[in-house]
Order: sequence, then C-alpha cells, then structure tokens
Amino acid sequence: MRDYFYRRFNDVSNLDIPAKGGDMMVLLNIKDPLEAAVSKEISRLQSEMDRLFERFFGKGLPFFKSHEYPAVNVYHDIDNLYITAELPGVSIEDLDISLEENSITIKGQKKSGVSEDVSFHRKERDEGSFNRVIALPVKIDPEKGKATLKNGILTITLPKAEEAKPKKIDIKIG
Repeated sequence: MRDYFYRRFNDVSNLDIPAKGGDMMVLLNIKDPLEAAVSKEISRLQSEMDRLFERFFGKGLPFFKSHEYPAVNVYHDIDNLYITAELPGVSIEDLDISLEENSITIKGQKKSGVSEDVSFHRKERDEGSFNRVIALPVKIDPEKGKATLKNGILTITLPKAEEAKPKKIDIKIG
C-alpha cells in the first residue's frame, strides 16, 4: 500500500505542467504514516502550550504567531473543501503539501532574497522555514486533490468523499 502511494504521488511524467507565467501546480503527497502522526502530535502540543501561555501572559505577544504562518482560510461547499493560504514571496520550489487522513500539512521556506553580506537597518519581513498542520473538517477524496499558487495565494481544492456529501431523503406520504 505504501509503495502504491509513493509511486502514485511521485510519478510526475503524466502531469500537465503549465507554461511559464501560467498557474503553477503543487503536487499533493501522502506522508509516511509515522511521520504524519508525529507531526500531528507536535502541532497539538504546540497549540496546547500556546493556550497555556496566552492564559498566563495574555494575547498579542509576538512569539505566539510563529506557528500561525501561513494565514489560512478553510471553507467548503457541497462538493469540495477549500484551503487558501497567504504565501507572498514563497516560490513553488520551496513549497511542499502533504495530505494525511484527517489533516493537511503545508511546509516551506520563505527566503529573503537579500545577499548575506549586507547589514540591515530594519528587518520586519519574516524569512525561514514554516510548517502548518490543518485539521480537515470533512472526509476528502485524496486521489483528486489539486493546488495552485498564483500571486502569492495558495489555493488547495480537495473534493469531498461521497460519504461526506449531504444526502437527500425523500419523504413519502403515509
């Protein structure tokens, strides 16, 4: 089973890669189950620690925002679950999306683009690695997921699994 997923998601020979300047596609990879479980647990512990610190010190401290990058919106319609993330300055080569059973992970690297031999007078733009784990509120069909990165906005579209879609119940008279 594991080999099937590695072959399925690492074979890029059958993908239609758009021409330069078009929308960029991001591959969704199923992560190793052990790595997925560890990543999910670390994220849960980090969230719990943040809640404890916020309770003691209050909200608004700058160090609480480190794991909240990128900012995301998660929403759905009848057929799909959508995740949008703000990723200005992140190139597709520095981005990895991993899909698990109940969550999705967005990992990447935001580079400054500035030579290392300069001295900053002010440095407010973030750079470095990020890792965001997002719980999926509904079951999805992992085989049909897709993602695009355009103008610094990552849009992930995950079709809902048939069992997660609303069902109509016919009403019969007496």
